[in-house]
Amino acid sequence: MSGWNPWHGCDKISAGCKYCYVYRSDEKYDRNAREVRKNASFYDPIKKKRDGSWKLPSGEIIYTCFTSDFLLDKADEWRKEAWDMIRQRQDAMFLFITKRIHRFYDCIPEDWGDGYDNVIICCTVENQQMADYRLPIFINAPIKHKLIVCEPLLEEIDLRKYLTPEIRQVSVGGESGVDARECNYDWILSIRQQCIDADIPFEFRQTGTHFRKDGRLYTIPRKLHSSQAKKANINTHKQILTK
Repeated sequence: MSGWNPWHGCDKISAGCKYCYVYRSDEKYDRNAREVRKNASFYDPIKKKRDGSWKLPSGEIIYTCFTSDFLLDKADEWRKEAWDMIRQRQDAMFLFITKRIHRFYDCIPEDWGDGYDNVIICCTVENQQMADYRLPIFINAPIKHKLIVCEPLLEEIDLRKYLTPEIRQVSVGGESGVDARECNYDWILSIRQQCIDADIPFEFRQTGTHFRKDGRLYTIPRKLHSSQAKKANINTHKQILTK
């Protein structure tokens, strides 16, 4: 697993952003998360080690722009060069999550066509309002590899009309942080059943801090969010995020 954050910082645009982990992290270091800046790691995809191999290894999924949004308007001046590097690295997959799928057509390169083979785009939806706004754009967009991410999951969501065959996976998870809003296991099971009915892989990624199950509210330490979700043993997916 490799990561690439070409730029850092973002603006909050919807309910899911309220307790953003990037903002929490920047506050610890007295930084302003709304101040978007190009990172020193910008050119990492085309850097090589002394032995001639890529700094970001071939054959891996490169998790992209996880301290910002790849479609952020404040990053418009840098995105073309980022696309150029992604195009050059056909030996690796680049995955990014966006809350700005409404900017998709303003942000794709001229040669995008029906999508780059090595780009996975995840559209994140935290509630029904955002599902109904973002997912119609997403399912109709020319993207080769599409995933839906329901994190942080803030309420029960009906995804059924958006679970079309080109959706490769749906992942869900609760919210982290001291102020996190609770996530209800019933909401997770509902989405899981929707995915089973649509024959789409499902993954429960993390519980979040405040997790309600069988009427009881649990407060779960951050380090256990993923392991507790795994213990639920409700994932239906196989390893599909490969080229």
